[in-house]
Amino acid sequence: MKKIVLLTTFLFFGSVVFILLCNFWVVHKTRDQSFFSIENLPSNDYALVLGTSKFTENGKDNLFFKFRMEATARLFNEGKIKYIILSGNNDSEYYNEPLDMKTALLNLGIPENVMILDYSGYRTFDSVMRCREVFHQESFTVISQNFHNARALYIAQEEGMNAIAFAAQDVPGGYSWRTLLREYFARPKAVLDVHLLNPTPDLTTNIEIKRKKGTSTSENAF
Repeated sequence: MKKIVLLTTFLFFGSVVFILLCNFWVVHKTRDQSFFSIENLPSNDYALVLGTSKFTENGKDNLFFKFRMEATARLFNEGKIKYIILSGNNDSEYYNEPLDMKTALLNLGIPENVMILDYSGYRTFDSVMRCREVFHQESFTVISQNFHNARALYIAQEEGMNAIAFAAQDVPGGYSWRTLLREYFARPKAVLDVHLLNPTPDLTTNIEIKRKKGTSTSENAF
């Protein structure tokens, strides 16, 4: 019994240390590629906008979504990006992050012909890998909140891509502590993915996705 307690204690503290070290390493490794000022941000032809729900669980506007769309529009209007890959989850006809992002950007005055919808960005890992494997872009600007950008940049760096990131406005403190807590566990998972697990990303093209769903393939699909 004593050995079991000692082993459980060791595994618990070992896991905590691993999580903390991974979080430190991911942030430290990507800090030079993270930008907060538009003036200092290098230009790229393509931006990769990481998806999130338009609304919170209680039906209110999601500030993470709102601020990402506003940041994307600013970068486009400032000439820092030319084309925008909107990558997110599209589980059903009732939940479509890429389409919601497109609608929000249209309302902000962004022309439709510069937007490319990626319907299979189920995970950040998939979004980053699909940017290269499906949309053929290895140099791009990630747009999300700073805490999320670090993970996306780490994946891109370790997979040999030349990515930078722009931090959208952060949400007020305490707005979504669950999102921030989840990120602490997502970063160790990203480290394991690129160094050990090597998962196969979903590389289905937009045309194949639309064909399966029986919808038009006329939209930007590469």
